[in-house]
Amino acid sequence: MKRVITYGTFDLLHYGHINLLKRAKELGDYLIVGLSTNEFNEQKGKKCYFPYEERKKLLEAIRYVDLVIPEECWEQKIDDIRKYDVDIFVMGDDWKGKFDYLKDYCEVVYLSRTPEISTTKIKQDLGLDSTK
Repeated sequence: MKRVITYGTFDLLHYGHINLLKRAKELGDYLIVGLSTNEFNEQKGKKCYFPYEERKKLLEAIRYVDLVIPEECWEQKIDDIRKYDVDIFVMGDDWKGKFDYLKDYCEVVYLSRTPEISTTKIKQDLGLDSTK
């Protein structure tokens, strides 16, 4: 069984997120999503519209997602890759190169983003500040 892992906040879930999750799942048999906790997002200077538990329920309802785990810090990725016997680490190409250090542990794939949509754009269009 080929295991794939990706990480994100997945706030204001939209079709760009679904596209990423679908394409990540197509790379393997089992998709794990590391979902940023509210506390970790605050450390990154982000404020979510939906709390962690609600974002987790949304992700668990998506047929491409097999398991949702909490992402509590940047440094946990290597431990997660080992713990869940991950074969492929996937992120959007806006992160290209930032996770190449994980190539010592698994294959690293950067997928192109859906260009016309992002949570940041949605928040801007709605007049919501993504950092407060």
